[in-house]
Amino acid sequence: MSAAAVEFRGVSFSGPGAPPRVEDLDLSIPSGELLVLLGRSGSGKTTTLKLINRLLTPSRGEVLVEGKTTTAWTAIELRRRIGYVIQEGGLFPHFDVARNVGLVPVLLGWDPDRVAERVREMLELVGLDPRSFADRYPDELSGGERQRVGVARALAGDPPLLLMDEPFGALDPLTRAEMQDMLRGLLGRLKKTVLLVTHDLDEALYLGDRIVLLQEGRMIANLAPEEFMRSQQPEIVSYIRAFHRGERDARAAYDKEVRS
Repeated sequence: MSAAAVEFRGVSFSGPGAPPRVEDLDLSIPSGELLVLLGRSGSGKTTTLKLINRLLTPSRGEVLVEGKTTTAWTAIELRRRIGYVIQEGGLFPHFDVARNVGLVPVLLGWDPDRVAERVREMLELVGLDPRSFADRYPDELSGGERQRVGVARALAGDPPLLLMDEPFGALDPLTRAEMQDMLRGLLGRLKKTVLLVTHDLDEALYLGDRIVLLQEGRMIANLAPEEFMRSQQPEIVSYIRAFHRGERDARAAYDKEVRS
């Protein structure tokens, strides 16, 4: 097995006077794996991501990135090892696409020619023609285009670790499917370690090497997709049923029509 890129060792987190948002989490993510954090709103998915890039620090336990606790890294050094993608890409509205994508390479001190070449390379990698998109601003892009730019920016500094917080949640189903295809192909080539937060079961099954189900801050399951779908664990069964209600109703209506 590959060495762990990220480890949680007995990690809990709670705000002042609040119940734990993550509780007693033990989890190891091998290098090169795409791990999906699945669960309903408030289950602790985003909190778990923020504990990795040190936007939050554990109340108890420790988080390790590349074998070193997050508190042993400087915040700047740690975050430059991590790409971060959120809904709508989190782009700076007053920066054009080229400046958004080139932000981290500039902060890393790359020379202008190298930055420009990296921007071109990244835009082509996510399926955007640099000649058409480099000079545009975020408000001139569709939701899917903004998300592609967000992925390009997250990868521009070549970080080994990518955190994605419901990156496709605001997109329509067809655009979302296109983005999932793009991400799956992209990550297959780049071999990054990825933690993807979603509440969408189909997305988790399509993209994940493993699925971790969180519930009220606790890890309920940590399974490969095929094991997840075979599981008889009540929490998993309930989650699967919630996502297939429409399919069952449509099938029942079709069967009724065929029989009549």
